[in-house]
Amino acid sequence: MERAQRPLPKPLRRLAPLADDLRMSASKTMAEVWRRLDPEAWDRTNNPLMVLQHAHQDRLREAAHDKELVAQLDDWFERRKAFLASPGWFRESHPTADLTAVAYFSMEFGLSEALPIYSGGLGILAGDHLKSASDLGVPIVGIGLLYQQGYFRQVLGPDGTQLEAFPFNDPGSLPVSPLLDEDGRWPRIRLELPGRTLYLRVWQAVVGRVTLYLLDSNHGLNSPWDRGITANLYAAGREQRLLQELVLGVGGWRIMQLLSLEPEVCHLNEGHAAFAVVARASAFAAHHGLSFEVALRATRAGNVFTTHTPVEAAFDRFDPALVTRYAAPLIAETGLSDREFLALGRRDPADGGEPFNMAYLAMRGSGRANGVARLHGEVSRRLFAPLFPGWPHADVPITHVTNGVHLPTWHSEVARTLWTDASGGDRSWMRQPSVATPGLQRLGAQQLWAYRTEARASLVAYVRERVQRQASRRDAVPADVAQSRHVLDPNLLTLGFARRFAGYKRPDLILHDEERFARLLLDPSRPCQMVVAGKAHPDDAGGKAMVRRLAQFAARADVRSRIVFLEDYDMVLAQHLAAGVDVWINNPRRPLEACGTSGMKMLVNGGLNCSTLDGWWDEAYEPAVGWAIGGTREHDGSGDDDDAEALYGLLEQSIVPEFYTRDDDGIPSAWVERVRASMTGLTERFSSDRMLRDYVEGSYLPAARAYRARADGGAGVALALEQWARDLGASWSTIRFGSLSAHEGTDGVRITVQVFLGDVHESSVRVELVADATEGYPRVVEPLTSTGPLAGIVNGYSYSASVVTDRPVGHFTPRVIPTHVHAIVPLEAPLVTWWAPTDG
Repeated sequence: MERAQRPLPKPLRRLAPLADDLRMSASKTMAEVWRRLDPEAWDRTNNPLMVLQHAHQDRLREAAHDKELVAQLDDWFERRKAFLASPGWFRESHPTADLTAVAYFSMEFGLSEALPIYSGGLGILAGDHLKSASDLGVPIVGIGLLYQQGYFRQVLGPDGTQLEAFPFNDPGSLPVSPLLDEDGRWPRIRLELPGRTLYLRVWQAVVGRVTLYLLDSNHGLNSPWDRGITANLYAAGREQRLLQELVLGVGGWRIMQLLSLEPEVCHLNEGHAAFAVVARASAFAAHHGLSFEVALRATRAGNVFTTHTPVEAAFDRFDPALVTRYAAPLIAETGLSDREFLALGRRDPADGGEPFNMAYLAMRGSGRANGVARLHGEVSRRLFAPLFPGWPHADVPITHVTNGVHLPTWHSEVARTLWTDASGGDRSWMRQPSVATPGLQRLGAQQLWAYRTEARASLVAYVRERVQRQASRRDAVPADVAQSRHVLDPNLLTLGFARRFAGYKRPDLILHDEERFARLLLDPSRPCQMVVAGKAHPDDAGGKAMVRRLAQFAARADVRSRIVFLEDYDMVLAQHLAAGVDVWINNPRRPLEACGTSGMKMLVNGGLNCSTLDGWWDEAYEPAVGWAIGGTREHDGSGDDDDAEALYGLLEQSIVPEFYTRDDDGIPSAWVERVRASMTGLTERFSSDRMLRDYVEGSYLPAARAYRARADGGAGVALALEQWARDLGASWSTIRFGSLSAHEGTDGVRITVQVFLGDVHESSVRVELVADATEGYPRVVEPLTSTGPLAGIVNGYSYSASVVTDRPVGHFTPRVIPTHVHAIVPLEAPLVTWWAPTDG
């Protein structure tokens, strides 16, 4: 299915392949080129391919004869060529790394409006991940689904009611192409289902140096129902949702086999792709002639699981009968019984009535797991604690890698100029913003304020244009269309709120006291204004009610010039909001926001954040860079009144006064210094380049080494580990403690304890001394050292340790845990025995 190529004038021919590059085509330089060729197509679609397909031939000829434009393109293509030929950060920093490929699985990717296969933050994060991989030269391949309709497009009815439209994603107008073999044939992936074969087409999209492979089931050999499996993102029906996740995980791994790629690392972006760990292990078992259990032991070391879920109820669960029905061929491949397979996705493997949990499958099939912010790591340890009975929450093996945003995607044109000038014309600030810090520190307050004023004015102009389009689509009367040309004021404090409308995000918290908020908007001497956008899931009645409430408030005659609700929140709108908003409002109930990257997009553009201490803001906030709503209390709605009061108080007493307090030159000096502190202190910390470097050095490289150690040499290490784990599981209950003695000295505590290991070999255990964090004391985990066998006792030993501390002896408790040079404890060996007073 080759796309028809339109003949282009010779100087513009290089634009055709560029239009398919989702990393390069939307650069700020190229955006002006696309707009020049067809301003209407570009402004409506932000799709370079649509521009080339529909631009008038006269305009193309005119551009081809513009020497200045052609020279600009030549320069840009030379820089692109040099970039693609460069080794990148990864090879420069890790020249001997044994990492050839990372397979990155995600249900959605938000790369550009040209490829609308995302719904929100998870997809935008995945898109930024791939873009940074390209920029840094990290060998990642993306795996996702190509949806015929994707997520819905939002339209607001006359009363503010959200209406949903599902336009068709025509592959001929998308920056994707069929994955063809060397004979020019379009191969298909086969996925066995009960009584039939599901045929999957494979597409590829270019993201700079990275390739994204996308599966879709809209194949002529499939039944009409099966062709619709990949119709919509996050299908509502449980059968279709399960099938989508089988397609992503199993079909995605089979793309790797089709391409003869052997990634050392599989990165699961959420549990949706957890079937990939089964498919990978099953393929490994077949290739090496091993049991599935040993193969999983080998391959799980190379699997990385990122959870984005802040509440246990949000994990994908499926009825066991549904799983055993549709996954029957996959289960047969593994050689497991239905009961053994379902146990991989259950909290209690023996509970036959428990649903199959995809997040649990991901945990049991991975060697590393992480949340997406520091606070979310803590929350995730609580959520997954049931998989590690007897282990304190602090020991649950989930770390965190705080998300970040791709600066070249989210900076505005005026911000690019500011940062580039501050770095002396050096564009490397996009990779390392700190190179511009000295220049930004020297920048005069008047210059920085002028930049922010220009950015706000640009946003206001865009909002007016977009509101006019909304009014026209609703067949508004001419007076309403005319009024939309004058909404907002480029000189007023501009607030922004845009995200998915869900109850815990509290998008209508600002309307807790509507009249109080109206007074803030209409204050005669210090007014403010607000831009709101966001979608509610089609099945979320509560979220849709909040959309309607905010849209209706924005339509009030008294405030309609000071607040607008922009329909159909998408990447283009997000980019404009990030560029011009003065203060980004974010008020989820702590700790229900896993990360919340929308506020990070403000940083590079000089916007400020006012948020509850949740997600990334919990670790970013300090008084010099923004504002915190409320405190660190966690609640399920009981604190909404307090948080609303705190938000109003910040606006009335801090934010609005600081914005309008001007010096003799008309500059809000305190505000400008806050902008400067935010830009220089936070931008680099919360970039996706920093995030990806964290993944590479903290997850990918260790995972690749662990996988190689287990897989090489006929998987000898995996075989030994599996036997070790089986032996431990069978004999762990024979371990018990004997007597314990503790002596306090002037410099600490000396503790000695007897341990009877029963049928467990001494080399398989580690004895530790643990004291929880309490009463101002930090947590302590100290190894106890064997002082030799106990006389007259078979497999009994004495262990002791000296701890320099001033805390009471009663704080310390010995425990026995598994140990093995290659084992990941407690992730794959969640056994523990604690000393108790009755033991001795």
